[in-house]
Amino acid sequence: MNRDAIQHAFGHHFGKQSLLEQALTHRSYGVPHNERLEFIGDGLLNCVIALALYERFPELDEGSLSRLRAGLVKQESLHQLALKLDLGVALRLGEGELRSGGHRRPSILADVMEALFGATYLDAGFNVVQGVILKLYSEMIAAIDPLHAGKDPKTALQEWLQGHRQALPNYEMLNIRGEAHAQEFEVACRLTDLGFETTGRGPSRRTAEQQAARAALD
Repeated sequence: MNRDAIQHAFGHHFGKQSLLEQALTHRSYGVPHNERLEFIGDGLLNCVIALALYERFPELDEGSLSRLRAGLVKQESLHQLALKLDLGVALRLGEGELRSGGHRRPSILADVMEALFGATYLDAGFNVVQGVILKLYSEMIAAIDPLHAGKDPKTALQEWLQGHRQALPNYEMLNIRGEAHAQEFEVACRLTDLGFETTGRGPSRRTAEQQAARAALD
Protein backbone atom coordinates (compact mmCIF):
# COMPACT_ATOMS: atom_id res chain seq x y z
CA MET A 1 0.00 0.00 0.00
CA ASN A 2 1.43 3.42 -0.95
CA ARG A 3 1.40 6.50 1.24
CA ASP A 4 -1.56 8.08 -0.61
CA ALA A 5 -3.68 4.98 0.04
CA ILE A 6 -2.73 4.99 3.71
CA GLN A 7 -3.64 8.64 4.11
CA HIS A 8 -6.96 8.06 2.35
CA ALA A 9 -7.81 5.14 4.62
CA PHE A 10 -6.65 7.02 7.71
CA GLY A 11 -8.73 10.06 6.84
CA HIS A 12 -6.14 12.83 6.54
CA HIS A 13 -3.71 13.85 3.81
CA PHE A 14 -0.65 15.42 5.40
CA GLY A 15 0.47 18.83 4.26
CA LYS A 16 3.82 18.09 5.90
CA GLN A 17 4.75 14.67 4.59
CA SER A 18 7.72 14.61 6.96
CA LEU A 19 5.28 14.23 9.86
CA LEU A 20 3.69 11.20 8.23
CA GLU A 21 7.13 9.69 7.62
CA GLN A 22 8.14 10.27 11.23
CA ALA A 23 4.91 8.74 12.53
CA LEU A 24 5.63 5.57 10.56
CA THR A 25 9.24 5.33 11.78
CA HIS A 26 10.07 2.99 14.65
CA ARG A 27 13.02 3.85 16.88
CA SER A 28 14.87 0.78 15.59
CA TYR A 29 15.09 2.47 12.19
CA GLY A 30 16.72 5.71 13.33
CA VAL A 31 15.85 9.30 14.12
CA PRO A 32 13.58 11.14 14.02
CA HIS A 33 11.29 8.31 15.16
CA ASN A 34 7.69 8.34 16.35
CA GLU A 35 7.92 8.16 20.16
CA ARG A 36 7.37 11.87 20.79
CA LEU A 37 4.44 11.90 18.35
CA GLU A 38 3.06 8.86 20.17
CA PHE A 39 3.16 10.82 23.44
CA ILE A 40 1.03 13.60 21.94
CA GLY A 41 -1.30 11.16 20.22
CA ASP A 42 -2.00 9.26 23.42
CA GLY A 43 -3.20 12.42 25.14
CA LEU A 44 -5.29 13.49 22.16
CA LEU A 45 -6.93 10.09 21.84
CA ASN A 46 -7.91 10.03 25.51
CA CYS A 47 -9.32 13.55 25.25
CA VAL A 48 -11.35 12.94 22.08
CA ILE A 49 -12.78 9.63 23.29
CA ALA A 50 -13.63 11.13 26.68
CA LEU A 51 -15.57 13.95 25.02
CA ALA A 52 -17.38 11.53 22.70
CA LEU A 53 -18.45 9.27 25.57
CA TYR A 54 -19.45 12.23 27.76
CA GLU A 55 -21.76 13.53 25.05
CA ARG A 56 -23.21 10.16 24.04
CA PHE A 57 -23.90 8.78 27.52
CA PRO A 58 -25.10 11.65 29.78
CA GLU A 59 -26.52 9.13 32.25
CA LEU A 60 -23.24 7.38 33.05
CA ASP A 61 -21.07 8.25 36.05
CA GLU A 62 -17.35 8.97 35.98
CA GLY A 63 -16.33 5.41 36.81
CA SER A 64 -18.38 3.91 33.98
CA LEU A 65 -17.11 6.49 31.49
CA SER A 66 -13.52 5.84 32.55
CA ARG A 67 -13.91 2.09 32.07
CA LEU A 68 -15.47 2.59 28.64
CA ARG A 69 -12.65 4.90 27.60
CA ALA A 70 -10.03 2.44 28.81
CA GLY A 71 -11.55 -0.25 26.63
CA LEU A 72 -11.47 1.96 23.55
CA VAL A 73 -7.96 3.37 23.88
CA LYS A 74 -6.19 0.15 24.92
CA GLN A 75 -3.53 -1.50 22.79
CA GLU A 76 -5.86 -4.19 21.45
CA SER A 77 -8.32 -1.63 20.06
CA LEU A 78 -5.56 0.43 18.45
CA HIS A 79 -4.02 -2.74 17.02
CA GLN A 80 -7.31 -3.70 15.36
CA LEU A 81 -7.59 -0.25 13.78
CA ALA A 82 -4.02 -0.50 12.48
CA LEU A 83 -4.78 -3.89 10.92
CA LYS A 84 -7.83 -2.45 9.14
CA LEU A 85 -5.64 0.33 7.73
CA ASP A 86 -2.91 -2.20 6.79
CA LEU A 87 -0.28 0.03 8.39
CA GLY A 88 2.25 -2.76 8.78
CA VAL A 89 3.34 -2.60 5.15
CA ALA A 90 4.29 1.08 5.49
CA LEU A 91 6.32 0.94 8.73
CA ARG A 92 9.98 1.89 8.71
CA LEU A 93 11.72 -0.64 10.94
CA GLY A 94 15.30 -1.59 11.68
CA GLU A 95 16.64 -4.87 10.31
CA GLY A 96 16.19 -6.68 13.62
CA GLU A 97 12.53 -5.72 13.90
CA LEU A 98 11.94 -6.61 10.26
CA ARG A 99 13.37 -10.09 10.78
CA SER A 100 11.32 -10.67 13.93
CA GLY A 101 8.04 -9.59 12.33
CA GLY A 102 7.77 -6.17 13.94
CA HIS A 103 5.37 -4.99 11.25
CA ARG A 104 2.79 -7.37 12.73
CA ARG A 105 3.51 -6.79 16.44
CA PRO A 106 0.44 -5.37 18.26
CA SER A 107 2.46 -2.99 20.47
CA ILE A 108 4.28 -1.43 17.50
CA LEU A 109 1.11 -1.06 15.44
CA ALA A 110 -0.78 0.48 18.37
CA ASP A 111 2.05 2.97 18.94
CA VAL A 112 1.96 3.95 15.26
CA MET A 113 -1.75 4.73 15.47
CA GLU A 114 -1.10 7.09 18.38
CA ALA A 115 1.84 8.65 16.55
CA LEU A 116 -0.39 9.30 13.53
CA PHE A 117 -2.90 11.08 15.76
CA GLY A 118 -0.10 13.24 17.16
CA ALA A 119 1.24 13.98 13.69
CA THR A 120 -2.24 14.92 12.45
CA TYR A 121 -2.65 17.41 15.27
CA LEU A 122 0.71 19.07 14.49
CA ASP A 123 -0.14 19.10 10.79
CA ALA A 124 -3.72 20.37 10.90
CA GLY A 125 -4.93 21.10 14.44
CA PHE A 126 -7.33 19.66 17.00
CA ASN A 127 -10.56 19.75 14.98
CA VAL A 128 -9.02 17.68 12.20
CA VAL A 129 -7.53 15.01 14.46
CA GLN A 130 -10.80 14.87 16.40
CA GLY A 131 -12.66 14.17 13.17
CA VAL A 132 -10.17 11.46 12.20
CA ILE A 133 -10.40 9.71 15.56
CA LEU A 134 -14.20 9.84 15.69
CA LYS A 135 -14.48 8.40 12.19
CA LEU A 136 -12.08 5.55 12.94
CA TYR A 137 -13.81 4.76 16.23
CA SER A 138 -17.38 5.24 14.99
CA GLU A 139 -18.20 1.52 14.82
CA MET A 140 -16.71 0.76 18.23
CA ILE A 141 -18.57 3.63 19.89
CA ALA A 142 -21.83 2.73 18.14
CA ALA A 143 -21.52 -0.86 19.39
CA ILE A 144 -21.40 0.15 23.07
CA ASP A 145 -24.37 -1.18 25.02
CA PRO A 146 -25.23 1.31 27.81
CA LEU A 147 -26.86 -1.51 29.82
CA HIS A 148 -23.42 -3.03 30.18
CA ALA A 149 -21.48 0.22 30.20
CA GLY A 150 -18.04 -0.10 31.69
CA LYS A 151 -18.18 -3.91 31.80
CA ASP A 152 -16.16 -6.16 29.57
CA PRO A 153 -18.24 -8.65 27.52
CA LYS A 154 -17.27 -11.68 29.64
CA THR A 155 -18.46 -9.98 32.82
CA ALA A 156 -21.64 -8.70 31.17
CA LEU A 157 -22.44 -12.16 29.77
CA GLN A 158 -21.86 -13.82 33.14
CA GLU A 159 -24.17 -11.33 34.90
CA TRP A 160 -26.88 -11.82 32.27
CA LEU A 161 -26.75 -15.60 32.60
CA GLN A 162 -26.80 -15.44 36.40
CA GLY A 163 -29.75 -13.05 36.27
CA HIS A 164 -31.67 -15.52 34.10
CA ARG A 165 -30.64 -18.57 36.16
CA GLN A 166 -28.59 -20.06 33.32
CA ALA A 167 -25.33 -22.02 33.56
CA LEU A 168 -22.14 -20.02 33.14
CA PRO A 169 -20.34 -20.21 29.78
CA ASN A 170 -17.52 -22.59 28.98
CA TYR A 171 -14.62 -21.17 26.95
CA GLU A 172 -12.56 -23.58 24.86
CA MET A 173 -9.51 -22.95 22.70
CA LEU A 174 -10.20 -24.05 19.13
CA ASN A 175 -7.11 -23.00 17.23
CA ILE A 176 -3.89 -21.00 17.35
CA ARG A 177 -2.59 -19.71 14.03
CA GLY A 178 0.53 -17.86 12.98
CA GLU A 179 4.07 -17.53 14.24
CA ALA A 180 4.91 -16.99 17.91
CA HIS A 181 5.25 -13.19 17.57
CA ALA A 182 2.01 -12.74 15.57
CA GLN A 183 -0.44 -15.41 16.71
CA GLU A 184 -4.20 -15.41 16.25
CA PHE A 185 -6.28 -17.28 18.81
CA GLU A 186 -9.72 -18.76 18.12
CA VAL A 187 -11.95 -19.53 21.11
CA ALA A 188 -15.46 -20.96 21.47
CA CYS A 189 -17.96 -19.72 24.04
CA ARG A 190 -20.44 -22.51 24.79
CA LEU A 191 -23.78 -21.84 26.49
CA THR A 192 -25.04 -25.31 27.34
CA ASP A 193 -28.40 -24.33 28.86
CA LEU A 194 -29.26 -22.21 25.82
CA GLY A 195 -27.94 -24.75 23.34
CA PHE A 196 -25.59 -22.65 21.20
CA GLU A 197 -22.03 -21.48 20.95
CA THR A 198 -20.17 -18.52 19.46
CA THR A 199 -16.56 -18.02 18.42
CA GLY A 200 -14.10 -15.17 18.76
CA ARG A 201 -10.67 -14.40 17.35
CA GLY A 202 -7.89 -12.09 18.49
CA PRO A 203 -4.16 -11.60 19.08
CA SER A 204 -4.48 -13.07 22.60
CA ARG A 205 -6.66 -15.69 24.24
CA ARG A 206 -8.26 -13.03 26.41
CA THR A 207 -9.22 -10.93 23.39
CA ALA A 208 -10.66 -13.97 21.61
CA GLU A 209 -12.73 -14.87 24.67
CA GLN A 210 -14.05 -11.32 24.91
CA GLN A 211 -15.01 -11.40 21.21
CA ALA A 212 -16.83 -14.71 21.69
CA ALA A 213 -18.65 -13.36 24.75
CA ARG A 214 -19.68 -10.23 22.84
CA ALA A 215 -21.07 -12.41 20.03
CA ALA A 216 -23.06 -14.42 22.60
CA LEU A 217 -24.48 -11.23 24.14
CA ASP A 218 -25.48 -9.96 20.71
